[in-house]
Amino acid sequence: MFKRFIFLLLSTSSFQVLAVDTNKLESILNFHLITNTIGIAGQPTKTQFVDIKNANFSVVVNLAMPDSTNALLDEGSVVSSLDMTYVHIPVPWGTPSASHVKKFFGVMDALEGKGEKVFVHCAANYRASAFAYKYLTLRKGVSPAQATSPLLHRWLPEMDGNWKSIMRLRMDQID
Repeated sequence: MFKRFIFLLLSTSSFQVLAVDTNKLESILNFHLITNTIGIAGQPTKTQFVDIKNANFSVVVNLAMPDSTNALLDEGSVVSSLDMTYVHIPVPWGTPSASHVKKFFGVMDALEGKGEKVFVHCAANYRASAFAYKYLTLRKGVSPAQATSPLLHRWLPEMDGNWKSIMRLRMDQID
């Protein structure tokens, strides 16, 4: 009985810590935990990367351009100093391409194969939402409804032709 109580106490404590850490992520611009291992968002601040680390993310994938208005010039150093892996795949807002999606798929495949928890972001979570959607639906077999973030749902009707072409990509156009 005593051992059972200790196990329950430890289990309950762990869940509470995880919930607190995930709640802190809600302050990041347009954050959405799309799966248990993939979170997407807009640009975090330097201090928010600590919250990302504390929520057990081990990798940060940045899809924003280095000259985005809210970009952190030292983001790679900030992320690395927290013992997380940093990957930068700059995707131009006006000219996203199948080759950008292919690079993203390659990175995600490698990370998921290692069981990594991945935080994907861009300037405002538009690129991250679109790329995560394509990855989850085409590569992981996740339903479109499950793979659609709230931001992507709102953006789809207003999306320009460049991004609509990304959303229409088939697997044979990416590989």
